Amino acid sequence: MADDELGALAKSTNSAMIVVTAAAEGERAGCLVGFHAQSSITPPRYCVWLSKANHTYRVALRATHFGLHFLAAEDHATAEAFGSLTGDETDKFAGRSVLSGPGDAPLLTDLPNRLVARRLCALDDGGDHVCFTLEPVAASLNGPFAPLRLSQALDIEPGHGNTERPAPPTERAAGPTAG
Repeated sequence: MADDELGALAKSTNSAMIVVTAAAEGERAGCLVGFHAQSSITPPRYCVWLSKANHTYRVALRATHFGLHFLAAEDHATAEAFGSLTGDETDKFAGRSVLSGPGDAPLLTDLPNRLVARRLCALDDGGDHVCFTLEPVAASLNGPFAPLRLSQALDIEPGHGNTERPAPPTERAAGPTAG
């Protein structure tokens, strides 16, 4: 399978962008995420995939709850702040109004369309992202909104590039080899 075909198919979904926040042991973190989806209706479940290169991933491993902030089209500046800066060097929450939600999940008050969810498990299949399965515990919706889509965020340079992700992938993640 060619990577560019997979990339084109994935890009065609034009994912809605979210900001995922987490806190553990007094440390807050947050990042821009395009890999997320509802994974079960009954019981309700939601999954987010976080890059192993991100500061947020390391905090999420210790967090019990996450804040999932669904971005509206006009939230590009917030997307850029949480997507282009790294929490290793910058406090992304500085100057922002933040509430402490269930499980101390940081909730950005200027992003009212959100889900708070308890971490149930994490799946590391050896790739550069880890899937966190979450159980929603609270949600708020500030009326209908047009989501910020991947195609509207392509100008955001990631705080961590591909070269900072763990390599090589594990044998399982690399897929079958010809032989």
